[in-house]
Amino acid sequence: MLLVTLLVIAPNFMTEFRLSLLAKYLTFAILALGIDLIWGYAGILSLGHGVFFGLGAYSMAMHLKLVASDGALPDFMSWSGVESLPWFWMPFESAVFALAAAVVLPMLLAGALGYLTFRNRIRGAFFSILSQALVLIIVTLFIGRQGFTGGTNGLTNFHSFLGFNLNDTSTKIALYYVVLLLLGLVYLLGRLAVRGRFGRILTAIRDGENRVRFLGYDPVAYKVFVFSLSGGLAGLAGILFVLLEGIISPAQMGIVPSIEMVLWVAIGGRGTLAGAVFGALLTNWAKTSFSESFPEGWLFFLGGLFVIVVLFLPRGIVGVWTDVIRWTSERRGSRGKTAAGSGGSGVGGDGTGAGSSVGHAG
Repeated sequence: MLLVTLLVIAPNFMTEFRLSLLAKYLTFAILALGIDLIWGYAGILSLGHGVFFGLGAYSMAMHLKLVASDGALPDFMSWSGVESLPWFWMPFESAVFALAAAVVLPMLLAGALGYLTFRNRIRGAFFSILSQALVLIIVTLFIGRQGFTGGTNGLTNFHSFLGFNLNDTSTKIALYYVVLLLLGLVYLLGRLAVRGRFGRILTAIRDGENRVRFLGYDPVAYKVFVFSLSGGLAGLAGILFVLLEGIISPAQMGIVPSIEMVLWVAIGGRGTLAGAVFGALLTNWAKTSFSESFPEGWLFFLGGLFVIVVLFLPRGIVGVWTDVIRWTSERRGSRGKTAAGSGGSGVGGDGTGAGSSVGHAG
């Protein structure tokens, strides 16, 4: 509750620049929640979520670029020799279509990949390698088709969305609260999902998929659904990222960002939704702080943080915190039992003494 309160009142004491950074971190937390659902609860380690994030971001950016072009051909297309707007760009003139596509397209791609792999019982490291291969294919495609995607430069120079100027302070504050609200909704829905029957089945699939299959459940259906849902959350994060940052490029959806997304969850504590949120906020804050304070060696500090967590905190920060709370509760419980036992002995002793006195009196 303290963290929620601080996030709600953050615009009152943070500068515009720091508030924009915090909003970006919250956007990454939505993405981390999606990864935690598939990795922490279903045991699916995806190293290619940058693709789903990028598809959502590019879908939103295409609409923003068309709005900024004001009916003319986007500038990067003119530079690349494209003479007319490609047919697949035309539907993105609609903001509704762009918003829907930014979530649906990642879900469809994740569902197709999940169905083809899970149906053939490909899992573990093999699935992780396939997800990385998907990243290489998509990134290479986006870089190679410069006339349609902007190439390595990506898409940028956006001005407005739904008539609101993206550079205005009021718009940035409003976007911050939109991100915070969506993060809260996603977190609550995730809590409801993992605490119910659906979450128990996901955990059972993670711990013993064959046993779940023998019990009459179809693990493929559950894994495809949760993987598609995770892809949709990554697409949602991509929408918000573009609105906040004003740029998207293939570099932000490559292998390195995809691995960093997994590290957010690992540092916070996988299998704990709060850990995913905390890990995304802490890791990105540390990345910014180290790069500002130690511009020449910040990567060493960040790498050291990763090594410490992997070696000494395998359950993540929230996992360790949970263990401390459980250990403290057990200590208090044992002390209470000891005190109760001591009190019982005292009563018994008094009773014996009283009995003896009565006997002597008789």
